[in-house]
Amino acid sequence: MGVAPAQTQDRGPKDLPGLKDRAWDSKVEDRMPPSSGGRSTLMRGPEGPSGRPAAVRPEAAPVAWSERLYRVRVKSNDLILFTTQLAVMLDSGVILSDALDAVAAQAADPRFKAMLLDISERVKGGETFSRALSYYPVTFNSMFISMVRASEASGRMVEMLTVLTGYQNFEADTRKQIKSALTYPFIMVLMAIAATGTLMFFVLPRFTRIYAARGAALPQLTRMLVGVSEVLGNFEAMTCILTTLLVVGGLLWYGARTPRGRRVLDGIKIHTPVIGTMFVDMVVTRSMRIMATMVNTGVQLLDAIRVIEGAVDNSYFQRLWHQVDEKIQDGYQLSESILIAEGSDLIAPGIIQMLRAGEKSGRLGEVCDKVSVFYQKKLETSIRNVMTLIEPLMITILGGIIGTIAIALLLPVFRVSSVIAH
Repeated sequence: MGVAPAQTQDRGPKDLPGLKDRAWDSKVEDRMPPSSGGRSTLMRGPEGPSGRPAAVRPEAAPVAWSERLYRVRVKSNDLILFTTQLAVMLDSGVILSDALDAVAAQAADPRFKAMLLDISERVKGGETFSRALSYYPVTFNSMFISMVRASEASGRMVEMLTVLTGYQNFEADTRKQIKSALTYPFIMVLMAIAATGTLMFFVLPRFTRIYAARGAALPQLTRMLVGVSEVLGNFEAMTCILTTLLVVGGLLWYGARTPRGRRVLDGIKIHTPVIGTMFVDMVVTRSMRIMATMVNTGVQLLDAIRVIEGAVDNSYFQRLWHQVDEKIQDGYQLSESILIAEGSDLIAPGIIQMLRAGEKSGRLGEVCDKVSVFYQKKLETSIRNVMTLIEPLMITILGGIIGTIAIALLLPVFRVSSVIAH
């Protein structure tokens, strides 16, 4: 379903359908040549040092004219709906530009609608579909664009969109599972904060006044909690505490964004017992799913690996896939590259053996798909294990906090009773 490329004039956001009345930055140029900077695309290049074709990034997508549209982030559900509808329309014989117009007409997000109309106009003007998508690198990532480009060359656009829809649904389901797993602990924390705040700011001060009126000496634990309550109720003290927390939090946030800090944080994620298994399973599942999806639709292996490198959110895995990329360019097979790369212990030996078998049989994509299905089930088990650990742990901690406050409130009762008796 690819459209033959043609030399066309790039249009600025003032010309986008549905956005003519928008006020755009006067400093933004109305025209930008296709050769300008921006996000690169992936393709096979000339031979490398080993005599094998080396992957290069020659053609850069144009720089966005405006942050307001060209770098807007579309909801995942809208993107899934777009991919599904486009596949159905193309399978029904509708030409690409008309299908894009029809999908745009049904888009609920006006920004996404403007994007699709602009993409349709570019396709009508002679640009390929992948080229038109590359103007929106935030909405359509490198995996999406690479798969579209491969399907344009093979003529399997409908099949590619169907496979891509399956991957998008897989990503959405994984996010839902994680959010669902975190919902219960989040609610528990909110309830604990509310209960603790009520006891500390309302109940404890009243009890303290009653005890003072009776002339009872407060126990040490009660006096400690009263002191904490008074500090939290003091504006100057709270301002100082919050300022300190903000400064420390800002330093930690900045440190986590540095390469060294991010590597430390990623190391904690994957090496923590139980929780680390969940993170590793999540990254391996995503990696194998991406590789299966892209290889099965005709994308070159090196391009797929580079997409995986950008899609995983752990620096240890990013380094692993980067080294795999380099080893493949040097002439190694995929399974061999993983085996000798730094961090190969993150990939189970069984996966490497299955990949080796897939390479020998020429069914690498099918093998990756089976591995991703297996690890998806393993990920679900890992999430349940984490929840099995977190729930009783949170109940114990929160129960201990509230129980300590309750004990601190009840201890003086015995002393008050003694004072009244005398």
